[in-house]
Amino acid sequence: MSSLRNALPRRAHKERAQPEARKKFGLLEKHKDYVVRAKAYHKKEQALQKLKEKAAFRNPDEFYFKMVKTRTVGGVHRPESEANKYTPEELLLMKTQDMGYIMPKIQSEKKKIEKLAAILHSLDNQSSKGHVYYAEDREEANELQLKKSAHTQVSIDENLPNHVKRKTAASYRELEARKSRVNDLEKLYMDMALKKELQKKGRKRKLREDEIVCPTSKPVYKWRAERKR
Repeated sequence: MSSLRNALPRRAHKERAQPEARKKFGLLEKHKDYVVRAKAYHKKEQALQKLKEKAAFRNPDEFYFKMVKTRTVGGVHRPESEANKYTPEELLLMKTQDMGYIMPKIQSEKKKIEKLAAILHSLDNQSSKGHVYYAEDREEANELQLKKSAHTQVSIDENLPNHVKRKTAASYRELEARKSRVNDLEKLYMDMALKKELQKKGRKRKLREDEIVCPTSKPVYKWRAERKR
């Protein structure tokens, strides 16, 4: 009987809509909307109650250093400034640690690039027959080399299955991505090394554009020669 009762179509009970006279007040709040609003209201009410209890039972003799090191401006709490939190020696040590983290990453990426390039270039170096070509000058030799490499690549690609071609293309994309990552890491390492040198003691100045021998987009500094004891 229960299965037959569930098989019969039932009337869909819909929630009451907003009366026509109250259309200007928007949609009529449903019970699920009231539940969400009530939970949010009680949550805020409990948080305020806990804060009032904490303020009521506060120890008047309690002291901690932020009472005298921080302040409120316009009712807004302003934390202590951390501009001079670390000494120059501590900042220099942190720069050294950061550079020590980046350099192994660069070396690891270079090893992966060499391994991946060796695997991919093994196909290019394979040749079915050994032919000797003679050229009159360097330009003709370059043209013959380009034609030979293109012909070899086409012949190899024709013999490879489709899934191998897809994997090879994906490997070449990975190789280019790793090379780009190495370039970015090397630029970051050079920037950090420059900042580390600028933090060291010694008189230095930034060279003007007319003083730079090799034009570059990055700033160039010159240190004053000092006698080392």
